[in-house]
Amino acid sequence: MQHRAYLRIGFVLSLTCATLPRETDAQGLRDRISELFIFGPGEDPLFLAGSGSTTNPVQLQAHGRHFVPSSAAENASVITFITDALSSNVSNLPIGSTSGGETFRFVGGVPVRTSTSAGPIFAERAQTLGRGRILAGLSRSGFQFATLRGVDMRDIELAFTHENVDFPGCATTFGADCALYGVPVLENDMMEFHLSIDLSVRVTAMYLTYGLTDRVDLGFVLPFVQADLQGASHAEIRPFGGTTAAHFFSGTTQAPVLIADRQSQGSSAGLGDVALRVKTNFRNTPAASFGFLADARFPTGSPKDLLGSGSFALRSLMIFASQFGDFSPHANIGYLYRAGKRQNDAVLGTAGFDHRLGERVTMAADLVGELQVGDSHLDLPDRLNYESPFRRTVTPTDIPDTRDDIMNGSFGIKLLPSRRATIVLNTLFPLNRGGLRPDVVYTAAVEHTF
Repeated sequence: MQHRAYLRIGFVLSLTCATLPRETDAQGLRDRISELFIFGPGEDPLFLAGSGSTTNPVQLQAHGRHFVPSSAAENASVITFITDALSSNVSNLPIGSTSGGETFRFVGGVPVRTSTSAGPIFAERAQTLGRGRILAGLSRSGFQFATLRGVDMRDIELAFTHENVDFPGCATTFGADCALYGVPVLENDMMEFHLSIDLSVRVTAMYLTYGLTDRVDLGFVLPFVQADLQGASHAEIRPFGGTTAAHFFSGTTQAPVLIADRQSQGSSAGLGDVALRVKTNFRNTPAASFGFLADARFPTGSPKDLLGSGSFALRSLMIFASQFGDFSPHANIGYLYRAGKRQNDAVLGTAGFDHRLGERVTMAADLVGELQVGDSHLDLPDRLNYESPFRRTVTPTDIPDTRDDIMNGSFGIKLLPSRRATIVLNTLFPLNRGGLRPDVVYTAAVEHTF
């Protein structure tokens, strides 16, 4: 019987892999985001082709490069922040519990049930499956990123500033210290930028958990990710003064084109970041159950296609649970280590309950928290202070420089159409606006125990 179970599982996994879409874009989605800042083929981000050919030293030579990220560090920081935030967050969706609807231990060779409800959904419970038992599941989650630190993803305001230039004889030419920001006066020219990004993600995850002993479960999660991107940008040069323009997208100094619009779209699909996990049950009684979970995620998904984080991550959780009849409260406390340079570690906390409403229905509700460790590795530039011709301050973006603490609410049900089958329906929704967040994550899953 066990061999037949393995064959059925292998067939389901193979069939799903064969039917999932493959990557459709030769160019990565990360590059598609960068295209929103490029105004001509083959050019650098923010390069102004129309004003890049002058040889007049008074006009500071090649005006076209005065906004490009390699010349203006503040502009580089803003663009890097947005692309890194999108790239690192697709794979950060919490993995649901893979404990199954029933858990057992063996007494004298006879399986004895150790759970009453079907268990939590986005939390872990201390009970393990039981020696020799197998759980196979297939889940589908879908969401669209809506806000970045509380700012609407379709309404991001940016301000790109001019490079602070200096050259031999600059002070003599302009009669002021060119080290000051705003000297010469054309350094006060600014590029106002409006960005709109729609990024929708669908994750199909196959998972398998095996009861190695009565107290140890081994499992893996194999996610396949589909990402669709649509973006638009609107840029406008704001000359500070004078009768002619030094910076423009096209045209001439007397008839400059000061407005540019860009659009970009693309899609990708493929393997996400694979997770391997082990759970140990230390104690299992109705009054108090304790366990430990270690969950490793490997960078198997392509970061350039927004399918994975590009770095290793390790989650460790202490699991506490109790049981009062059909009501089972639980709590998870742990730590998330991320090896990526652009991602912070986090302290993890989940608290909630699962409650058996009937013989075949369990309700589960949780608060799922992730508290950022240390200062954010996603850096935004400081406000820029102009010194001439008068003191003023420019804020580079309306995205706040805040912590990326995350608090989600989770609510769902588990239906048991048969003793060994479970259907899972769940919604995960933000309770704060730290980081890059969707408005809601819908998840549906089917599970079977053997």
